Amino acid sequence: MLRFKSLGSGSSGNATLVEAQSGTHTTRLLIDCGLRLRDLEARLVEAGTSAQNIHAIFITHEHGDHIGCARSFAKRHATPLWMSQGTWLAIADEAWKSHQHLLNIARDGCVIEIGALQAMPFTVPHDAREPLQLRCSDGERRLGVVTDLGHISSHVVNALVDCHALLLEANHDPALLEASAYPHFLKQRVAGPWGHLANDAAADLLKRVKHPSLNRVLAAHLSERNNTPELAQTSLSRALGCAPSEIEVADPLTGSEWIQV
Repeated sequence: MLRFKSLGSGSSGNATLVEAQSGTHTTRLLIDCGLRLRDLEARLVEAGTSAQNIHAIFITHEHGDHIGCARSFAKRHATPLWMSQGTWLAIADEAWKSHQHLLNIARDGCVIEIGALQAMPFTVPHDAREPLQLRCSDGERRLGVVTDLGHISSHVVNALVDCHALLLEANHDPALLEASAYPHFLKQRVAGPWGHLANDAAADLLKRVKHPSLNRVLAAHLSERNNTPELAQTSLSRALGCAPSEIEVADPLTGSEWIQV
């Protein structure tokens, strides 16, 4: 069995919990730690587990809303960390180097075996040093987790094409972004080819990976200022050919319910 739950998604912080069950054993992978440590630990308890039960942490890239409390979490709970070499080089100050014994280097296309879970990292176009996103599997079902990308590459499409569920970035509505109080440079960065996916771009990606067995889509990393859940749901539902209410949306503070893949 494979399931996932957003613990919070947005510019204020991102964390996703993925579980794979084999017999009586459950493997738990935490993707990103972009919350305060006490908040993340509390949300794990609310999700029915605890920080001590996390088998590994995967950090997608070095931006603060994703890496957040990763160092303090790993230090407190001796949790193995996975990230790209580029991400490590971007953060590796003396404080981080003291925890290098917990570090594992992830590489594009190289599957990571963590208990009952197989996680395959893949590169995405984003303004970080070596950003990676993940396709997770329990051997039967496949989940794609993809946020923080400025445009759709064929490599991203190939990584997601056979997934049964997606956590998919729908960051902004272009008209709302253009009308926002963001300074011009920030608007350019968000909407640019190394920034974040607009609703229509996320819908285009969904069209390109849609297949009959893709039945759960969670819209994530929505901008609180430049998007609304309704706009994201409308765009993604048109691409998937379903009712807007069938597209679930991760809340920045409460995340989502558990979603079985």
